[in-house]
Amino acid sequence: MEGAARVFAGDFSQSTLSVPDENGNLSWVVTPGGAWCRLVYLCGALTEVTESADVLYCRLADPTGAFTLVSGGRNALLAEQIRALPVPSFIAVTGTAHLIKRNGGCDTVVRPEHIAASDRAGRDRWIVTTADMTISRLGLLLDAIEGNKADGRDGTVVRHYSLTKERIREMAEIVGGALAGVRTAPPAQEAPADITGIVMEIVKEKSGPRGVSVDDVVAEAGTQGCSQDAVIAAIRTLIENDDCYQPQKGYVKPL
Repeated sequence: MEGAARVFAGDFSQSTLSVPDENGNLSWVVTPGGAWCRLVYLCGALTEVTESADVLYCRLADPTGAFTLVSGGRNALLAEQIRALPVPSFIAVTGTAHLIKRNGGCDTVVRPEHIAASDRAGRDRWIVTTADMTISRLGLLLDAIEGNKADGRDGTVVRHYSLTKERIREMAEIVGGALAGVRTAPPAQEAPADITGIVMEIVKEKSGPRGVSVDDVVAEAGTQGCSQDAVIAAIRTLIENDDCYQPQKGYVKPL
């Protein structure tokens, strides 16, 4: 299953390339930084919510810029969840990426599928992981510029955006600026790999349309000798690694 892309707003908002899926699925939004986005995972500060007719427009900011979230009225439960969110507040969003071409320009939007409350620490973890992924993508683009990998996805990005080494350096500096605002903190305790595997199997087995409650996961894992603290740490690890997400508070579901 294709994982959710992590991308900074400053990169995503500069996108002008959309590549259709050959199987007729949702097209990719391709960023200048080399991210191919369909499902995306974002975390940042919700700074604005406006409503027009039955459509909600939200501004989700990270240190490089802001995403535009657009939610139609067909998902009433999600709309009510958005309306109940404090502004400003930190939130995590899983949604689909879209590139809209009109009036000779391009607009990028994300249509949220799941939204959960977050905090500064969660936002900082997202920045660090997104920065690592972005730097890796920039390295591949640099290889393509130097002629080491001219074909494939990276070559497509380099050609469309006419990328140069200087542009790559500028994007890397933006990533560095985003990391500069991250608070230093002791690393979170990671769950042992064996407990993480047990928890993942429970989540897969027990998940329904709403996922499975964290309490039920803790109870089931407890019958296999796992402590509550270890199970909570395992769930946190699975979410941070994009193996699971929280469709609503107190529930977890496999991606």
